[in-house]
Amino acid sequence: MFNKRLQEIAENQLLEATIEEIQKALDNERITSKELVLMYFQRISRYDQEGVKLNSFLEINPDALYLAEALDTERKQKGKRSPLHGIPILLKDNIDTYDRLHTSAGSCALEHHVAEKDSFVAKQLRQAGAIILGKANMTEWANFMTEGMPNG
Repeated sequence: MFNKRLQEIAENQLLEATIEEIQKALDNERITSKELVLMYFQRISRYDQEGVKLNSFLEINPDALYLAEALDTERKQKGKRSPLHGIPILLKDNIDTYDRLHTSAGSCALEHHVAEKDSFVAKQLRQAGAIILGKANMTEWANFMTEGMPNG
């Protein structure tokens, strides 16, 4: 699914790119949101799930590719909604999303919790056309229970 052209674009153009630079590439049809999601999936696989195993992701959105394709179609038919249209983003695991992702706040006690509605942040991001790629790992309850926990 991931080809050499996409890998070259990812390594040479998008690794340090700003959202504005990515939008220009999307506007000029040098890349699609679907290809962008595939690039991030490949990078996650390489550095987070294999290799050094950073363990920075708790969960990947199983609908991300579908959402990217839909947003690519929308961009072609109606133009982009906002500067975030088609941009994959990652949310911390304490931000509720009403989809197939869980929200555990880093706690095993909430490991299977599914939110009943989007948080304000998630709702605004979706309305802007951002693609919620997944949930990032975090310390349990975002260090709520202690004053001395080192941040990580």
